Amino acid sequence: SLGFRGEALHSIGSVARLSIRSRTAAGDSAAEIGIDGGRVSAVKPAAANRGTTVEVRDLFFATPARLKFMKGERAESSATSDVVKRIAIAFPGVRFTLAGTDRSTLELPATGDDPEGRLQRVAQVMGADFPDNAIPIDATRDGVHLAGHVSIPSFTRANALQQYAYVNGRPVRDKLIAGAIRGAFADVLPRDRHAVTVLFLSLDPATVDVNVHPAKADVRFRDPGLVRGLIVGAIREALAGAGIRAATTGAAGMMAAFRPGSAPYAHPGPANGHRSYEAAYRASGFAGFEHSPQRPLDMGYGDAQQQRAGFGENDQAAFETGPLHSADARASQDEPAVTLLGTALGAARAQVHENYIVAQTRDSLVIVDQHAAHERLVYEALKNALHSRAVPSQMLLLPEIVDLAEEDAERLAMHSETLARFGLGLERFGPGAVAVRETPSMLGETNV
Repeated sequence: SLGFRGEALHSIGSVARLSIRSRTAAGDSAAEIGIDGGRVSAVKPAAANRGTTVEVRDLFFATPARLKFMKGERAESSATSDVVKRIAIAFPGVRFTLAGTDRSTLELPATGDDPEGRLQRVAQVMGADFPDNAIPIDATRDGVHLAGHVSIPSFTRANALQQYAYVNGRPVRDKLIAGAIRGAFADVLPRDRHAVTVLFLSLDPATVDVNVHPAKADVRFRDPGLVRGLIVGAIREALAGAGIRAATTGAAGMMAAFRPGSAPYAHPGPANGHRSYEAAYRASGFAGFEHSPQRPLDMGYGDAQQQRAGFGENDQAAFETGPLHSADARASQDEPAVTLLGTALGAARAQVHENYIVAQTRDSLVIVDQHAAHERLVYEALKNALHSRAVPSQMLLLPEIVDLAEEDAERLAMHSETLARFGLGLERFGPGAVAVRETPSMLGETNV
């Protein structure tokens, strides 16, 4: 019951038609009691299987004013499904079934209470891709144990709806835990992306208060700093140990985009002199040309649009002055060092649009946004510098005067010493203005 003492059943019975049927394991028959808009009926015999069934009908029929505040059917169904999923993750050994009026059924078979069974239940709720893109968490500090899984930085969502947290088996939506998760991923995720997490906290019940919210969704810890530090430290340590890897969903989506159909090959013209496009080679008995990885992609066009299919080999042929080596031959002319292929970012092979670096590893392709990479390098240098010494700064020949609101100017002046550690030197310059005299040298020429 997770601490609920029956007040919710009484409240539901006062605004709906509620019936409870229960039968013990050794009982020959069941008993039933009903509440209709607050009126309690007498207990009577009933036919039922072993266990307890609680049935609620016509919610808020007795309070029409409250019924008007109900949201749409889709929104209420989504909220109900979310509650069932949160409870289902906490009890993987129990089978859950949720049927809706739109004939959609949520079926969650029982898996088991062991760690493997818990991960299977999480996959049922969050998708089969989550286990392949998750990192296990297991840490303990001062009697508080943290377990669960968090997604890798490349496997994210646009909102935090898939962040599940449990305290002693109770599903909660606690701001402290949500803030700790956000802080742990602050260095590896953009501000508009959110990690996918399932975390279980186990601690002494005497050190946590679960009665601060009517629905028991919020909790209060006796030592919130300990809990936050444990979550942030455990997640960051797990992310550091997992290294850099791409999400399986991204690779699958890219490959699917390059394979729009399985229609046979029908491109008529040559491309760059590759022998697989020559009619003599195709007529020589080469088998399986339709499934060859060297054929151009079929984009699913009909015969009337055949000239626009693929990568425009016919149009490109007009600019060719003679046969060229294939892409595979050009790539093999200058093999990268084996040591570079074993690194996380691999060996740089090309640059596209003067912005993207194409790198090669032993078994994958890496595309790096060099401007974003430079920002990351500067950011990491700033963090490392703060732990050792103040960030070097360069003095401006002429101070830059920046006009601000009086409140903002005062706020900057209050934190001028902290900003000086980052290499930004400023001071008040009359009402509603600050004078910037120094900027971080690692940023080079900056527009203040």
